[in-house]
Amino acid sequence: MRLAELSTRSGVSTTTIKYYLREGLLHPGRRITATQAEYDEGHLRRLRLVRALIQVGRIPVNSAREVLAALQDEDLDRNKRLGTAVWALPHGPAPDADDPATEAARRSADELLDRLGWSYGRKSCEATTAPAYEMLVTAIATLSRLGYPCAVRDLEPYARAMERIAVTDLDLVERYETPDEQVEAAVALTVLYEPVLLSLRRLAEAEESRRRFGGK
Repeated sequence: MRLAELSTRSGVSTTTIKYYLREGLLHPGRRITATQAEYDEGHLRRLRLVRALIQVGRIPVNSAREVLAALQDEDLDRNKRLGTAVWALPHGPAPDADDPATEAARRSADELLDRLGWSYGRKSCEATTAPAYEMLVTAIATLSRLGYPCAVRDLEPYARAMERIAVTDLDLVERYETPDEQVEAAVALTVLYEPVLLSLRRLAEAEESRRRFGGK
């Protein structure tokens, strides 16, 4: 397909596609003349991923480039490619080392993960801690500092629910045929489904509140 068709099918303007090509976010098409190139379904799939990262997820171009580089690293197996790509996604603030609640929060996070049997992302298992682990520590520290429930027994039901969601996530990913498509879909769905999870949680809470406390 030519650039105009790629733009129409992807919903990305030709100007933006040219920008992605210059920035290395999209691999070049097959040159057919001095001024024209031809693109294929791989370009369309990659454009959809880039659009999910940048236009929907509001991820900076440099971060998106890191994610895409991880996806293209053929020296890594599928699990490591996915882990490296998700690791490169933007995350929340790191724990405040000067906050007295941080060390206690880290102990709680470790106890929770031990109870769950999760090993990924901690320094005891990885060269550096995963951003998601650091986000968890920060969140627990904030809850503790403000006096809200954050004991392991409070957090475990959420973690168990996330285990079930993770199974659903990867079931969706396995609908795609090739390993490359699966890894790309996993990253795109990580970005695109987070608003779905947040909205469904709020709707479910409203429904449960109505059930428990009455009202319309």
